Amino acid sequence: MSFQSLALHEALMSAIEAAGYTEATEVQQQAIPLGLQGADLMVSSRTGSGKTAAFLLPILAKVQARREAEPERLPAFVPRFTPGGPRGQSGRRGPARGAQEPFHARALVLAPTRELAQQVAQAAMLLGKGIKFFTVATVVGGMPYPQQLQRLRAGADLIIATPGRLMDLAGTNPAMLSEIQTLVLDEADRMLDLGFIEDIEAIAAMLPKPRQTLMFSATFDGAVGGLARKLMNEPQRIEVSSSVEEKLQIEQRLHWADHPMHRQALLEHLLADASVDQAVVFAGTQIEAEQMAGQLAELGHAVAALHGGMPQGKRNRTLQGLRRRELRVLVATDVAARGIDVPTISHVINIGLPMKAEDYVHRIGRTGRAGRSGLAVTLALREDLPRLRRLQAYTKEALAPSRVDGLEPKKPDPVVFSDRPRREFDGADTRPRQPWGQREGHQAKPWGQRDGHQAKPWGQRDGHQAKPWGQRDERPAPAWGQRDERPAPAWGQRDEQRKPWGQRDDARPAKPWGQPTGERKPFGHGQAHAHAGKPSFGSGQRDERRGPAAGGVRREGHPAARSGFGSRREG
Repeated sequence: MSFQSLALHEALMSAIEAAGYTEATEVQQQAIPLGLQGADLMVSSRTGSGKTAAFLLPILAKVQARREAEPERLPAFVPRFTPGGPRGQSGRRGPARGAQEPFHARALVLAPTRELAQQVAQAAMLLGKGIKFFTVATVVGGMPYPQQLQRLRAGADLIIATPGRLMDLAGTNPAMLSEIQTLVLDEADRMLDLGFIEDIEAIAAMLPKPRQTLMFSATFDGAVGGLARKLMNEPQRIEVSSSVEEKLQIEQRLHWADHPMHRQALLEHLLADASVDQAVVFAGTQIEAEQMAGQLAELGHAVAALHGGMPQGKRNRTLQGLRRRELRVLVATDVAARGIDVPTISHVINIGLPMKAEDYVHRIGRTGRAGRSGLAVTLALREDLPRLRRLQAYTKEALAPSRVDGLEPKKPDPVVFSDRPRREFDGADTRPRQPWGQREGHQAKPWGQRDGHQAKPWGQRDGHQAKPWGQRDERPAPAWGQRDERPAPAWGQRDEQRKPWGQRDDARPAKPWGQPTGERKPFGHGQAHAHAGKPSFGSGQRDERRGPAAGGVRREGHPAARSGFGSRREG
């Protein structure tokens, strides 16, 4: 279907033709007519399917209608900011503003990342260049607050923002959202993964009602479906063949690495290939991206890193360098998995696999754009095996391991899936499941019956009758406490009368405590006491047999013998 059949305004058609678009994609054919009618939409489509134009063209059609209905209301100029302060003149495009009401946007687009927001803004400026004085305000993190506030106060036809920064600015100027008629949630599942659900609900509460809501997401299960039920009014569902159902023009390869150094050698070998026009290398963390970019720069590659911890100005310059072909290799985290649309990217290399299988699909979608073919290579370690299993269960497509001459892994390739059918991989088991107890056509037997024998009652074995409890060998059970027909002795008596405590066989009375052989003597007066006859402390008497070191009497002439304890020696 061509865009001519969509009954768009001439200003929009001229911009579409200038951009080189002739045929509308499937998602555009279904979403644009319903969007022009003002219906709420839940759209699920694959990456690169043209969904950005699917929600931008209905918005631009309403902007053009506003221009024709209110030609005197136009956005104001925005001052140019320099490090020393504002420069230039601020005013409006047209007659003096005077007491005219402020100009506020009618549409709001929320995106999960800065790169995706800027990509949507560029597409909006491209498709809306035929509209007189069309303006877009981009509100993202990493940019100065005063510049963005001034931009919003000047007015814009369309606001494209990330939820976090918009929440910060909306509190200072709530009126900027007072005329929003269309709300678009692009990549809604990704925004919820990043924890923006509370910000989205708060922003939606600031918007007037009724309004039109368009939600684009890879899936509408779980929290995404719950959010859609809160924000939308009788939405219409559009499902376009996803990337799982429709194969992209992308060749996928898998290389197993024994260790990180082996993986680094494989990466350097792949980037040394002359067929690589531009490549995006996806790393797991920001630190890993910086380190890998530094290593590749030492090898002579034109490389730069891109991650969420960089200032927005540096991120913009990095993307501009990639688009201008100043960079050959971009090392990025998953922040670049959505929002980079550079047709010259020929290779995508994954250093490991992402946590979610959907992110892998978005990663490899950075190549093979605009009808071109691409190559996606995954360098995996053994620890990436669980993620690879989830990935293949999601895509229903196995990644066959490949080899590089001279860099073959020493370890055997791990088994991703065994030959036994798995329900989570190929849908269902082809063999019928048998009831419990039946295997290979055998009928399950009742409990206790094996090989045709009747289960015997409890206590009967080999035909013997179970005896009552307590009877063995036909002897009656003795009464409690009686054994061998002898009466049980009284407590404390064993085979004779129990003796009182302290009496032992000689019938002698127990001695009081402390007198083992006779009358107890006072402490220190025992006959065999070690200290018997020992003089008291300080009496000056010592055993003559003991030396001075042992406490004996000091010999005459000894220095210590001429003075008492504590006295000083004179002279």
